[in-house]
Amino acid sequence: MKILHIHFGKEGGAERFFVNLANSLAERGIEQRALIRPDRSWRTSIDESVTIYEGVFRRISLSRFVLSWRLKRILKEFKPDVIVTWQLRASRFMPAYKSALRVSRLGDYPEHLGYYKNSEMLVCITPDMADRVRELGWNKPVSVIPNFTNASPVSPISRAELQTPEDAFVVVGMGRFVKRKGFAHLIRAVKNIDGAYLWLLGDGPEKDALISLANELGIADRVRFPGWKTNAYAYLAAGDVFAITSLHEPLGNVCFEGWGANKPTVAFRAEGPSFAMTDQFDALMVDCGDEEGLTSAIVKLRDDEQLCTKLIEGGKTTIRERFSKQVITDSYLALFEGARVK
Repeated sequence: MKILHIHFGKEGGAERFFVNLANSLAERGIEQRALIRPDRSWRTSIDESVTIYEGVFRRISLSRFVLSWRLKRILKEFKPDVIVTWQLRASRFMPAYKSALRVSRLGDYPEHLGYYKNSEMLVCITPDMADRVRELGWNKPVSVIPNFTNASPVSPISRAELQTPEDAFVVVGMGRFVKRKGFAHLIRAVKNIDGAYLWLLGDGPEKDALISLANELGIADRVRFPGWKTNAYAYLAAGDVFAITSLHEPLGNVCFEGWGANKPTVAFRAEGPSFAMTDQFDALMVDCGDEEGLTSAIVKLRDDEQLCTKLIEGGKTTIRERFSKQVITDSYLALFEGARVK
């Protein structure tokens, strides 16, 4: 089987899952090529698994026509069996190539279906996302296949790298700095935990506002912003608790990171965490935006080692039974093969 991926994402959880799946498919002997943006930090993570083409994507630019021409050249030379577009931007470029199964993988809830006119099938990462596309009028096949993570315990960074005491209690959050990720709630929750430090890994348009909030609350000396890190798991390994405070989160890799790194997780009850997690079994769940409840849950994890162990073990069970690399890769291959047979 030959698969062509079209992925114009930048940095974040969707990109981490793309890397994970591409490498897993390569391990199964699948020949793959991918059209991506130039200078992606994660390119080196798939260089040995995927033949890479780089193309510039801009909505209003001559580069769109150059990209379309180049895509036609790739299709003529590679002759893929399956084309997978990742996220909205790439789906605009799904070619009407009849010789391949054309699949669009959705990582978020679409507002309309206009960009999927050349797609034969949608893959959604949660059941309610699949319900959403049907409500919008999608009448072609749709499958639900969640993400998996390759997160596993790694050696931690030295806390000195982030000017954090060795004996401090450290809460870790990661993701793109946009309002829906709820990091402002996390900063305010940590403010009320004496001596707790907060590491926020990521970047985005809300970064300056988050830094200002930490200053306004008088806890700038306990909040760190190390930026995007390709070795994010090493930072997570050096923390004590992983927090997911998204107000809206379909089912990003972030839902699994704490489990993979053997860290207890606290999460807002957004869509993805509510689908993946079970309160008191593999995570502590808090209503979205409930800062007092978030503070209380983090303090519980700080003070109850037995509870932390229970949640970590529960997370391992959940990954093994529902979100393992083998289970999810098998699901994609079965989908591709089944559709080709039909």
